[in-house]
Amino acid sequence: MCRNIKTLFNFEPPATDEEVRASALQFVRKLSGFNKPSQANEAAFNQAVDDVAAVARELLASLVTNAPAKSREEEAAKARARAAARFGT
Repeated sequence: MCRNIKTLFNFEPPATDEEVRASALQFVRKLSGFNKPSQANEAAFNQAVDDVAAVARELLASLVTNAPAKSREEEAAKARARAAARFGT
């Protein structure tokens, strides 16, 4: 899986439309192999990003859990700690 795609479910505050679109863009880039599509493929690429983002928003809205929502700040701090341990500071 693409390392740039982050988990968006069960966070407080919920994922923003920008976060969902960024994940959709990374997914479509991974599938297509294009970082930036040619003009000939740009319309199809952008439509795919829009479609994936819409389905992702629908998925996030329909999921349920009994687990408490995760804090974005706590998860970001954990990620920084992992990066510091991995790469040094």
